[in-house]
Amino acid sequence: MWKEMKVGLCVPVSPPKCSIASSSSSSNYNYRPAVILPGLGNNSSDYKKLEETLKDKYGVATVVAKVSRLDWLRNASGLLDSNYWRGTLQPTPILLWYLNRVHDAVQEAKQLSSSNPNTHISFIGHSAGGWLARLYIQQFHHSLSHISLLLTLGTPHLPPPKGLPGVIDQTRGLLHYVHQNCPKPLHTPHLKYVCVAGRYIQGAPLFGKSNPNIDSSLPTRPDSAIITSPPHKITLRARFVGQGYKQVCGKADVWGDGIVPEVSAHLEGAINISLDGVYHSPVASDDHFRPWYGSPAVLEQWVQHLLH
Repeated sequence: MWKEMKVGLCVPVSPPKCSIASSSSSSNYNYRPAVILPGLGNNSSDYKKLEETLKDKYGVATVVAKVSRLDWLRNASGLLDSNYWRGTLQPTPILLWYLNRVHDAVQEAKQLSSSNPNTHISFIGHSAGGWLARLYIQQFHHSLSHISLLLTLGTPHLPPPKGLPGVIDQTRGLLHYVHQNCPKPLHTPHLKYVCVAGRYIQGAPLFGKSNPNIDSSLPTRPDSAIITSPPHKITLRARFVGQGYKQVCGKADVWGDGIVPEVSAHLEGAINISLDGVYHSPVASDDHFRPWYGSPAVLEQWVQHLLH
């Protein structure tokens, strides 16, 4: 397990010891409330276990933005926009439905702290929910004073490079907009950025050779789900995953969480953390053999940022 502070500097650390505060009602919550922003294709119930763990074990009152899988079909309206086909799609109006759901969740989270209606809030953005949180901060800037932490889990923050053969921007320009127009992660006393990336499997090119340590599926030690393959063996799975990585960062032969490459999940200027053996999604995850960012053992490695 590695912790990466800033960009390019990695130091091993032991899992942090966090104080545990059980709570059965909103009056017992000890820390600022958190809002979870679901990732693309996910539904609010996918985060139920994470929500309950944050509330019951750590005393963090938590609200999940209300999103269903069918809601994501609303984005298909972008097909009618000529900017979609040019790869220059703008976030509004296509994403306004999601941003409004986030705003509703923010208002609900504020009410969880009845003693202090001006309390600060933590954002936990999973996958696309991370860059959508950045977009919310830009579009709903009047709410910025209430947000003190943006913590992202496996978020593809960086737009894919332009002009590479075989690489298509899956967001059709939305990530380029976020990268160019949303506030950079500059730490202030009022807002901190933390980006968590998973290293679950290394991708491989569709053809040819690759580096060793390609695949991962079962744990080799208690804090990691990584298992390495012989240098001469490149699995079909690694090649398949590599093609997905290539669409995100332009390279196939990189580490990532199975969906998002590690290099894309970090932001310059943020507190950047890389965790071994962490899978991308709560869907098809397993707390022991395929833990995701919200699995209890993984949560212990980043939850301290919610408690400070």
